[in-house]
Amino acid sequence: MLRRLVAGLAAIVLVAEAAVLVLVHIVLGRTTANQSMSIAGSDPDVMSKATYAMGAGMGAFLVLCAVLAAVAALGDRSPGRFARVVLITAAVTHGLLGVLAVVLVGWAAFAATTLILCLLVLTLTLYAAPRDGDGEGDVQPPPPAYGELKPTGP
Repeated sequence: MLRRLVAGLAAIVLVAEAAVLVLVHIVLGRTTANQSMSIAGSDPDVMSKATYAMGAGMGAFLVLCAVLAAVAALGDRSPGRFARVVLITAAVTHGLLGVLAVVLVGWAAFAATTLILCLLVLTLTLYAAPRDGDGEGDVQPPPPAYGELKPTGP
């Protein structure tokens, strides 16, 4: 019950974050286009289009993460390998953004970023990958490493 709730909440928060980031990039792109300023000789039109593209890319990535978390919540099963890689990438990105948010934006942005990081990590840990041989009695110990001493008698 808890893991479905956490994964569903993570999906909702990721969709909200995607919407906010897309909106921020739209505003930044329009501001760049309206100012007609160039930074070190860069074309303002290229800069505004790049801002729109970055917003769309980040929004799509966060929506993908939200869909993967929602699928895990609705099916109540562990995410697959691809979903785990995507969610881990999102968690690492949120950790790095949290550090930058403290310095550049403030503690409120850090708290929001850390909340999303915690939801992603909790989703990944609550849906732990199944281990080989869970609950079975025929599990054998791993073979000794090459060159390692092994017992010869009882």
